[in-house]
Amino acid sequence: MHRAGSIRALVALLALTLSACAGGPRLPAPPPQTFDRAEIERGAGLARLGDCQGCHTTEDGVAYAGGRPLQTPFGTLYATNITPDPKTGLGRYSRDAFVRAMRRGVRADGAQLYPGFPYDHFAYADDADISALYAFLMTRRPIQQTPPPNRLIPPANIRGAVAIWKALFFHPGPPVTPDPADERARGAYLVESLGHCGACHTPHNFLGAEQTKKPLDGGYQEGWYAPPLNALSPASVPWTPERLERYFRTGLDRDHAAAAGPMSAVVRELSKASEADLHAMAVYLAEVMRPAPAGQGRPALVDRAEAAARAHPQGASLYAGACAACHEPGAQMMAEGRPPLPLGTPLHEADPRDTLQIILKGLTPPLGGAGPYMPAFASSLTDGQVAEIAAYVQARYSDRPAWSNLTAAVAKARQAGEGAS
Repeated sequence: MHRAGSIRALVALLALTLSACAGGPRLPAPPPQTFDRAEIERGAGLARLGDCQGCHTTEDGVAYAGGRPLQTPFGTLYATNITPDPKTGLGRYSRDAFVRAMRRGVRADGAQLYPGFPYDHFAYADDADISALYAFLMTRRPIQQTPPPNRLIPPANIRGAVAIWKALFFHPGPPVTPDPADERARGAYLVESLGHCGACHTPHNFLGAEQTKKPLDGGYQEGWYAPPLNALSPASVPWTPERLERYFRTGLDRDHAAAAGPMSAVVRELSKASEADLHAMAVYLAEVMRPAPAGQGRPALVDRAEAAARAHPQGASLYAGACAACHEPGAQMMAEGRPPLPLGTPLHEADPRDTLQIILKGLTPPLGGAGPYMPAFASSLTDGQVAEIAAYVQARYSDRPAWSNLTAAVAKARQAGEGAS
């Protein structure tokens, strides 16, 4: 405890010194009519690929006007306004200032940006892509809206402390410009840079930095688990480029699962991104997941109903009353193309939180219409009952090690769900 307190005090002291660093002047942004239409449209596709709207828009709010809360281990960050409003948004960001924010995490006034904004990924974006994104954002409708103040614990509430964090963890290489003829290279570039998939799908250390030696090994975001996107993938069926593209476009793949939690917002934007970019990402991710166990052959569907019922009789009874009408073989929902539970990726993950969150919060179609739907059970089931159902379905449909401490995990999932937007 004494050592931790000393470290916090040192960080705070250094942060106070660094926070006095001067920034460059803020300059007026170019007028919208100076941007090329083709570049604006290209930037629109890249903004969708990076889910800029999902992060920078509140529920039922004006697009890109900021204010959406992001729950972190250090408190709540509120997304900034990235419309070209000169008082509360990007309206006084020159292109150079925008590039510096994207690649170095520094605001136009010289203040440090929190790494909730994934500049550790955007640092690798090439000039043409950043320019296109700038053109798109600077031609949105200006909205004067100031987000709520961040609510962070000390010393994270001292913005200058981010400079210490950067000195420890932020060491980007040069921007990447992939060969446009190399589809895989383009996909790898987009996954790493503007797509910033690792921001969710890579584990983070206790100070919130990505563990760069474990890229795409799986991580946690807003109370959900983002599964590995590499050889550790828990999927029961291999992800092919075709399956991934379908998932990106619809939020659903019959052999895997439906998009849920933060991924729902991502899919809403990905569905409108460039076909060529999505295909390139799908080609790359399918390749890096090919060595996963599922890539060695399609397994038979597992159903250990009798053994699971003996081990978890209460869970079996609760499942029969709340879940069986939709999830048993032959049910109408299954006939409509929903993923069978034995294939659902959440049941094969080492962490139970996705399964728990789906039971608690249900599922709604990411793109509206006739997509996957499941009612929420948070108000009708106790923590213990949710834990019993989760234990039963995992024992019935998965051959992975049983999840432990499920009742406590449900309580944590409930709390995380209440804090996330």
